[in-house]
Amino acid sequence: MDRKRIWGWYFFDWSSQPFATLILTFIFAPYVAEVLGDGSRAQAAWGFGVAAAGILIAVLAPILGALADTGGNRVRWVAGFSVLYVIGSAGLWFAEPGDFDLFRTILLFGVGLVAMEFATIFTNAMLPDLGPREEIGRISGNGWAFGYLGGLLSLVIMLLFFAENAATGKTLIGLDPLLGLDAAAREGTRAVGPLTAIWFAVFMVPFFVWVRDPRRNPVPPGAVGRAMRDLLATLRSLPGRTSLTAYLASSMFYRDALNGMYTFGGIYAAGVLGWSVVDTGIFGILAIITGALFAWLGGRADSALGPKPVIRVCILILTAVAVLVVFISRDNLFGIRVAEASRAPDIAFYILGALIGAAGGSLQAASRSMMVRQADPDRMTEAFGLYALAGKATSFIAPLSIGIVTSATGSQQAGIVPLIVLFLIGLFLLWWVKPDGDRAVP
Repeated sequence: MDRKRIWGWYFFDWSSQPFATLILTFIFAPYVAEVLGDGSRAQAAWGFGVAAAGILIAVLAPILGALADTGGNRVRWVAGFSVLYVIGSAGLWFAEPGDFDLFRTILLFGVGLVAMEFATIFTNAMLPDLGPREEIGRISGNGWAFGYLGGLLSLVIMLLFFAENAATGKTLIGLDPLLGLDAAAREGTRAVGPLTAIWFAVFMVPFFVWVRDPRRNPVPPGAVGRAMRDLLATLRSLPGRTSLTAYLASSMFYRDALNGMYTFGGIYAAGVLGWSVVDTGIFGILAIITGALFAWLGGRADSALGPKPVIRVCILILTAVAVLVVFISRDNLFGIRVAEASRAPDIAFYILGALIGAAGGSLQAASRSMMVRQADPDRMTEAFGLYALAGKATSFIAPLSIGIVTSATGSQQAGIVPLIVLFLIGLFLLWWVKPDGDRAVP
């Protein structure tokens, strides 16, 4: 194994994780809820925006994967999408509270999200080239753990030095936002966009220096047509590949539910428990620490037992968490009324956040390891394009159903219920997945 190449690959997870940590979940999403002043409206708008990005990803992901396998240059695709990632992230600086344009904000967020997801298709497809089959689970787990550490460090920087409390104008440790940023204009919190963009641009350098494609062929004439024909042939073969089809379907639902948890966790806490951006950030630190630890441990369990048992246990934990979250509010905890000033709901949400981080980290690492086992080695990027399609073909279901149920009921708690159903469907479909894919079936 080429250790330097593996570390370069790890740095993509390190570089891209702050988008999920800072923008999607713990800093920017709660800020949008604060600016709009209505948790239910923010949750619904965020849901519709994520759903729109998911549809675009679902349509283009498998086509891009097939085209990359035809041309063979994955690094070039990653570079192109990196540019869009930086533009989308940096543009969130303009989400000023006094001149807040929800459409523009969601559009820029969507550009960054789509770019991150497309770049991930190509980096995930590099995983089987990094080491022997028995090491893939460990490498995948280490990558997720390293990525979580990057998300943790970026979150700590934001909380300590930039993200201000809306009421006090101070950061978590009582400082004014650095660089003379205006707390009244929420410039410290809005700096999350440029910080995420700069972080990515700087820490992707090891990736582009150390990671090389195993083969670098020029794109042949008619590559797009050939890629489409190969993709259609793969899609037509799915009914005869029971394990691969079942896994794509299973992951389609449980990953959608997990992404729903990540996407709406911060908005939920802000709207239901009245948490500030700083409060949500502390919650995020706890979830990321457990996520990093258990992604690392899950990688070792994956290498020892295979990814399927890891996936099954994680889904069960996350389903239980989703059920419990519905029964937490500012004045009620699991059906027991509590005083308005009680910290019990906050403590319970912190504990559940730690469980989401632990199970979510292990689940994501084991999921891409399982995809390697299910895929055709010669069509790996296409396989991860289908994996992205599976993750996004129904990715609008969680945010859209959350948006619809939240709008219809006016309750953020009721809006979380669809996640429970999605987790259970994913767990059911996992029954038909073979640990080593269709090649293990006589």
